Amino acid sequence: MNNLKKVGLTALAGSLMASSVAVAGELAVSGAASISVTNRSQSAAGKTVAMANSVNFAGSGETDGGLSVSLSFELDNGAEAGGGPFDNHSVSVGSDSLGTVTVHGHGGSNAAAAIDATAAGDLWDNTLGITTGSSNSGLTPKAGPSGAGLVVYTLPSLADGVSISASYASEGQNDEGSGALGLTYTGIEGLTVKLGSGSDQSNSQVEADYTTMSASYAYGSFTVGLSSSEYDHTTASKDQEVKSWALSYTVNDDISISYGQETIENGRSSDYSADVEVDGISASYTSGGMTVTATSIGADNVDGSSTTANNDNEFFKLSASFAF
Repeated sequence: MNNLKKVGLTALAGSLMASSVAVAGELAVSGAASISVTNRSQSAAGKTVAMANSVNFAGSGETDGGLSVSLSFELDNGAEAGGGPFDNHSVSVGSDSLGTVTVHGHGGSNAAAAIDATAAGDLWDNTLGITTGSSNSGLTPKAGPSGAGLVVYTLPSLADGVSISASYASEGQNDEGSGALGLTYTGIEGLTVKLGSGSDQSNSQVEADYTTMSASYAYGSFTVGLSSSEYDHTTASKDQEVKSWALSYTVNDDISISYGQETIENGRSSDYSADVEVDGISASYTSGGMTVTATSIGADNVDGSSTTANNDNEFFKLSASFAF
C-alpha cells in the first residue's frame, strides 16, 4: 500500500524543484446561500429555521516549467475548528503527463472516502441522533483519516473512463500514517463503478482496514444505485458494514425524485448491536440558480438498540438554495 501511494510523487517533486515558483493566473469568485426549515421528532427545539452561506475563491495558472497550479479557498464563518472564517482550502500542482498532487489545508477527503458516499446519498448524516450518547459511539459510517494535511495524488489518464487516485494522511500519533486508493470507471454509457480501499492508523490505538464499492446505472429517466462499505478493526466489536440502495427518477430538466435506504451493521454483541436503518425520499425543483428541495427521512434504532424507548427519529426539511 505504501509503495502504491508514492507512485509518481518523486517525479513530480523533482519537476517542482526545477520549476520557477512564479505563477500568473486568474482568480474567480463564486458563492452559495440557502434557507431552510427543519423538524426532527426527537429534538426539543422542534422546528428550526436556519440559513447558510459561503464564498469560494478559485485560481489557476502555470509555472515557467509547464506545471499547472490551482488553488481553492472557501469562506464560511464558523465552519472550521476554532470558529474562524475559513473552511475548505487546497493547492494542486500537476500536469497531464505527471498527474496531479493536491494538498488539503482543510476539508479534504482521502482517495477512498472521496467515493464512499452511500447509494442513497448519506441519509444518515442529517443530525438524526446517530452520533449522540456514549452507548452508540462508533455507529456512524467510518473511513480513514481525511481533512487537514491530506495529500492526494491523481494519476494521469491510463485509459478512457478510468480514474485512479492515491492519498496519504500523516495526522495522528502513528508514524506510519494512513493510506488509501480509489478507482472510478465510467467507460460504459450510463454505468459508474467505484472501488476504494484504505487503512486507518490515525493513532497508536487504531488499526483498521476499510473497503468501499458502489455501482449506479442510468437508463432513460431512471437511475438505480447500490453500495457497500466494510470497516474491519482489530477489535471485532468495532467492525462495521454499511449497505445502501437508491432509485431516482428525473421527471424533466427541472424536477427529480429519489428514494433510498441505508443499513448500518455493527459488530457489538451487547444490547446495542441492532442495525441502524435509515430510509428517505426527496424531491427537488431547479429554476435558474435556485433549487427547492423537500426531504423526509426516517431512522430506526439510532442508538444501536431495538429496545430503548424513543430511539427512532423522523426528519423533515424544506430548503431553498441559491448559486451565484
